[in-house]
Amino acid sequence: PRSVGRVPERRVPEPPLWEQLAAQSAAMPQGERLQKVLAVRGWGSRRVCEDMISEGRVTVNGDVAVLGRRVDADHDVVEVDGVPIGVRPGLVYYLLNKPEGVVTTAHDPQGRPTVVQLVPDDPRVYPVGRLDQGTEGLLLLTNDGDLAHRLAHPSHGVDKEYLAEVEGHPGGGAVRRLRDGVELEDGMTAPAKVSQPSPGVLRITIHEGRNRQVRRMCEAVGHPVTRLIRVRIGPLRDATLAPGEWRELTLAEVRSLVEAASGSTRPVR
Repeated sequence: PRSVGRVPERRVPEPPLWEQLAAQSAAMPQGERLQKVLAVRGWGSRRVCEDMISEGRVTVNGDVAVLGRRVDADHDVVEVDGVPIGVRPGLVYYLLNKPEGVVTTAHDPQGRPTVVQLVPDDPRVYPVGRLDQGTEGLLLLTNDGDLAHRLAHPSHGVDKEYLAEVEGHPGGGAVRRLRDGVELEDGMTAPAKVSQPSPGVLRITIHEGRNRQVRRMCEAVGHPVTRLIRVRIGPLRDATLAPGEWRELTLAEVRSLVEAASGSTRPVR
C-alpha cells in the first residue's frame, strides 16, 4: 500500500503594510486624527506632526502612536518626547505685570488690591507662585492646576530671573557668595546665576522660590534690595507689558512652559 505523505501547510501571505495600518486605525477609538490634535495645540504643521508620529516620538496613554491614530483629546493622555501636549479646553493662561503694592492672592482680608482683580474673573484663576507686595514684574495666573504645581515646585528647576536694585555697590566677593549659595535662617540657598549689569543693580536667576528669597539673599551679603522686578519665568519674557497689564499666553508659550516644567530641552518648532 502507498504511504500517504503529509499535506504541506498553506501559508497565508501577510497583508500589505497600508492594510495593516488601516486595520489598526479601524480598531482604535474614534476621535480626531492625532496629527490634527498636535497641530491645533501648537506642535507644528500637520506635516511636522506626522513626522513626529512616524519617528515614534508621540505616545497615547503610554503606547507609541502610529499614523492614522485617532484620539479623544479630552481624555487620552498624549505626550511628545514624554511631555504632555496640553492645552485642554477651558484652561486659560494669563501673564500679568504685577505692580508694586498689589498682593499675590485670590482674596485679601485686609482689603488690599489683589492680582486676580487685574485679570478676567471668569473663569476663576489662581497665581502660580508668589511675588510679595513690594515686588513687581511677571506673574502667571491660570486654572491649570497640574501645570501650576509643576512650575511652582523647586524640584522641576524652572528658572525665575530678577533685576534687583540694591544699596551700595556689590563687589566680587558678594556676587560670588550669591552665586555659590547663601546661608539663610531656613538653610543654604542653591547656587544662583548672578551678574551686575550696572552699578547697584544685580541680575539674579533662581529656581527655589522660597519666601522673599532674593531680598533675603541680598540682605545676607550686605546689600538690601530697594526695588525688585521679576523679568522672566522659565521661557517667558515680555518687556512690553506695562504695570497692571496682562495678556493671554500663546499656544507655543504654553507648550514651552510645559516643556520647562517637565525638564525637556527640545527647542520650540
